[in-house]
Formats: sequence, C-alpha cells, structure tokens
Amino acid sequence: MVEEKKASIGVWQTVKPFVNGGSSGMLATCVIQPIDMIKVRIQLGQGSVGEVAKNMLKNEGFGGFYNGLSAGLLRQATYTTARLGTFKILTARAIEANDGKPLPLYQKALCGLTAGAIGASVGSPADLALIRMQADATLPAAQRRNYTNAIQALYRIGSDEGILALWKGAGPTVVRAMALNMGMLASYDQSVEFCKDSLGFGEAATVLGASSVSGFFAAACSLPFDYVKTQIQKMQPDAAGKYPYTGSLDCAMKTLKAGGPLKFYTGFPVYCVRIAPHVMMTWIFLNQVQKFQKSVGL
Repeated sequence: MVEEKKASIGVWQTVKPFVNGGSSGMLATCVIQPIDMIKVRIQLGQGSVGEVAKNMLKNEGFGGFYNGLSAGLLRQATYTTARLGTFKILTARAIEANDGKPLPLYQKALCGLTAGAIGASVGSPADLALIRMQADATLPAAQRRNYTNAIQALYRIGSDEGILALWKGAGPTVVRAMALNMGMLASYDQSVEFCKDSLGFGEAATVLGASSVSGFFAAACSLPFDYVKTQIQKMQPDAAGKYPYTGSLDCAMKTLKAGGPLKFYTGFPVYCVRIAPHVMMTWIFLNQVQKFQKSVGL
C-alpha cells in the first residue's frame, strides 16, 4: 500500500504541471475568446475594432463572438498543457543542474523556445480548426466550411484533405509559438524575481506585475509570426487551383514588399489587448489553481 501510494504521488507530481497549465489556459480562453475573434477578423481585412465588433453583433449576434470556442478550448487543452508543463519540467531540470541557483535569462529563453515548439507541434491541429472556424463567416456562402464544432472540424479536415493537412501551417505555428513563449515565459520568471527581490512586492502585486510584462513581450515577439500563420492557414486556392502563397517565407516576403515591416503589426493594439490579458489571466489562474491544490494537499 505504501509503495502504491508513493507511485501515485510520483505520477501526480509528473502530470501536475501539465494539468495546471491546461486548466489555467482554458479558463483564460473563456474570458478572452471575443477579443480573439475580433483580432482574427481585423487580420483578415474586415475593418477596425469598432467596425468588426459592430458588424459581428449585427450579422451574427452575441454568440458570434464565441464562434470557435470549442476549438479554442481544445487548443488550450493541447497546446498550453504541453508548453507550460514542458517549461516547468525544463526549468526544474535546469535549476537542478545549476545547483539550485536561479537561471540566467538566456537559459529561461531557451526553455521557453523549446516548450513553445513542443506545445505548438501538439496543438497545431486544434489551432488550424480554430482559425478556420473564426474566419468562416468572412467567406462567401459557397466557400464556407460550416464546421459545427472543433471535433467535427478535425474529422472533416482529416477525411477531406488527409491526416497531414491537420498540420497545415504548422511551420509558422511552431515558429510563432517559439517567439511567443520566449517572450512570455522567460520575461515572467525574470519579472517575478525582480518584483520579489528588488521591489519587495507581495504575492498578488508580483503576479499582476510580472503577468503584465509577460503579456507585452509575448505580443511584441509573436505578432509578425501570428500574422503570417493566419494568412497561410486561411488561404484558399483560386479558380485555377493555385494558392496565393507557396509557404510562410513566400507570404512574409510578399507581405513585406506590399506593406513594409509595419504590415506585420496590423492590429497590434487589439492583438496586445488580446494576448496580454490572456497571458495575465493564465498566470493568475495558474497561481490560484496551485494555491487550491496546496490547500487540499495535492
């Protein structure tokens, strides 16, 4: 019995970072989904924040702001579960190798890059379903895919386009995730240390301050890659069967030529408003989940 109990505790300690990461990301997504919808529509050229929100409310109703929520939750259950869990394990191993000393920023950044790549590889199919479901209402009626939920979207993509199509746009998705997580994870850990050790903040102020810094750097590092990823994932062939871009590099070069570097930051205020609160709430929910688990002895 004692050995079984020790084994179960060992298993829980291994999976806990993944469970905590996924649950905190899903809770944050429920709050942020409407802002994410507006961000995608702006990137697809549907107008300004006010225009997009007004047209969505008029044409799709309040429920339109939650189109793709099932895919968003599935994405968090895969992507965020993998990236936060992996980051926790990587940093713990690195600290152990560093004789218990805090990690320098570059090591945190490397852990964030690695965790982002792993998480994005796992979550890419759900991310593809999310983008398609959010963009569907912007297409002509004849071109709409009309997915009813994330599971059906994944099934139809796999059956109609092949299993590998579930990872369409995975390249830019992984690169974008690496940039986002480098900014998000490394800056959060660094900011927590600064707020606690240098500024003497309490727990609540530390989490809030570090989350704000983390959200800004996540948005600034990832938006160019997010823009390219969105363009690749939502593209459709013309009458001749030719796609507008041959790949993410081709999309980036054509975008740069057509609109200059700032084109990649289309919708940055909304993107920052979307990313920063999601990052903040993910960290806040994670902190609360961990406190709850500690209170019940988990």
